[in-house]
Amino acid sequence: MNPFQELGVSENLVKGIEELGFDKPTEIQEKAIPELIGGTRDFVGLAQTGTGKTAAFGLPLLHNVDDSILKTQALVLAPTRELGVQIAKDFEKYCKYTKTKVVAVYGGASIEGQIKLLKRGAHVIVATPGRLLDLLNRRVIVTDGIKQVVLDEADEMLNMGFQQDIDSIIAATPEKKNVWLFSATMPAEVQRISANYMVDPFKITVGRQNSSNANIEHQYYITSARNRYPALKRIVDFYPDIFGVVFCKTKRDTQEIAEKLIKDGYNADALHGDLSQAQRDKVMGRYRDRNLQLLIATDVAARGIDVSDVTHVINYGLPQDVENYTHRSGRTARAGKKGVSICILDQKDGGRIRQIERLINTKFEHMTIPSGESVIEKQFFNFVADLKNTEVDESAISAFLPVIESELAELSKEDLIRKIASSEFNNLLQYYKVDRDLNETFGGKNSRDRESGERGGRSNPDEKRIFVNLGRNNDLDVGGLIRVICDNTNLSGTELGRIDLFDGYSFIQVDNTVAEKIVAESGAFEHDNREVRFEVASPRSGGGGGRSGGGRNFRGGGSRKPNGGGGFNRGGSRGGQSRDGGSAPTGDRDRKPRRRFNRD
Repeated sequence: MNPFQELGVSENLVKGIEELGFDKPTEIQEKAIPELIGGTRDFVGLAQTGTGKTAAFGLPLLHNVDDSILKTQALVLAPTRELGVQIAKDFEKYCKYTKTKVVAVYGGASIEGQIKLLKRGAHVIVATPGRLLDLLNRRVIVTDGIKQVVLDEADEMLNMGFQQDIDSIIAATPEKKNVWLFSATMPAEVQRISANYMVDPFKITVGRQNSSNANIEHQYYITSARNRYPALKRIVDFYPDIFGVVFCKTKRDTQEIAEKLIKDGYNADALHGDLSQAQRDKVMGRYRDRNLQLLIATDVAARGIDVSDVTHVINYGLPQDVENYTHRSGRTARAGKKGVSICILDQKDGGRIRQIERLINTKFEHMTIPSGESVIEKQFFNFVADLKNTEVDESAISAFLPVIESELAELSKEDLIRKIASSEFNNLLQYYKVDRDLNETFGGKNSRDRESGERGGRSNPDEKRIFVNLGRNNDLDVGGLIRVICDNTNLSGTELGRIDLFDGYSFIQVDNTVAEKIVAESGAFEHDNREVRFEVASPRSGGGGGRSGGGRNFRGGGSRKPNGGGGFNRGGSRGGQSRDGGSAPTGDRDRKPRRRFNRD
């Protein structure tokens, strides 16, 4: 008997999952499925991404559906459309031999088309919160038959600002129902949902809470901000067979890094929220088919990437919220495979990386950025192995062999090997001819800051602190402020360092060269009908680190050049009415109008 059938899963569902190669349940599946099948209790499951959570709630949910009644009986909420689509596709495979109808609804696609699908009937609806709430307000969905509501990756939904939407959706469902909540972390907001909408929930934690997948190696490299991109390329070059995801904090950074990599001959593309659904589907299709080697993505867009053979996750700068690191690293080492999660750090990120180590209960390994010589050696031996293992299709090349042999007859074996190697590696050899050491230490080779990177009482002569007359009172968080600045200037998120956010104003740490550019933009645009002003502020005197005056310090004490700038905007600027929080108590008030070969 199939182990899933022993857990209580119906024969028709087992038949479907057997075709998918499901022969042994994961720990979360083994613990959750018997409790959820036919159960009447609410449920909380804490487990990391990649542990099989979709089947853990999907199989019992589909088992509980009465497919003889064409009525919506279950809702599944997911934070992003990619994840929602992936869940719906998985459900359809599970219930291949049943009559259960699954419909996915999400933003970025025609709502009229989704309404037509819903009117044909759906036993299970998989949805993003915003689109589901829209459909509920249009009275398209009848909720009186709903018996189960699943909140998948609840922590991420709350991080993205869906708290009110979730409250409204749960309130629109029958009082008599079960709420199943799955999350990688258990912040206070998730605990609140558990307290408000669940009654004596059954709780399961797989692994230690917030812990990392044991199959993931965690590594970090330290370089200067200006060398972050060269370091990225060198690391990628050192792993010729890499099939990875590179995480950036903002959509702008994601697009910029992807364009640079493509220009430099790398097989890469970007995935972020500014792409249309068709564009996102095309990029993900190419990635799943392994026609892309590197996917450059934001945290939000990458949710729903369910590709089992990702070898490396690269953090091009640390995430805004340390909890997001577990979601990022969870893109690799899926389905029991091994993977590597790499962080490219600024000299001042020491405190941040220690914070993540404490969160996931895992020690990171400090790695040395490979030298150009070691990269060439690694690439060369990989090429030789590939050449040796290449299968020869005699029938395809036999017609050309006489001419080839004639043309190469004058070459000795040694000459032929040299020419093949040179042909393949000339560009790489030229690029690494001048081999620079990209490695730094926490605090920097010339930095006066402490290694922790969290505190620094002395000012850096190469940086300036910029005052901006926007803050929390303008309905902005850190990501929203970055978006306002980048959308209205020629600056990118990577040029903005530490941000201290206050009620009526904020401070931004930037390079001296960037300071001139940002101050030149003072008064050049408005936000919420308010002229935005930038001024050079007086240096901060002592202290710092952590939360400064309530400001959210997610850059570990600031960086000379920021590590990716910002993070996704949790709600961003919602167009609320501007409130003047007053002027800052500091500042000068003068107004200032393959080179690398391409394997494909």
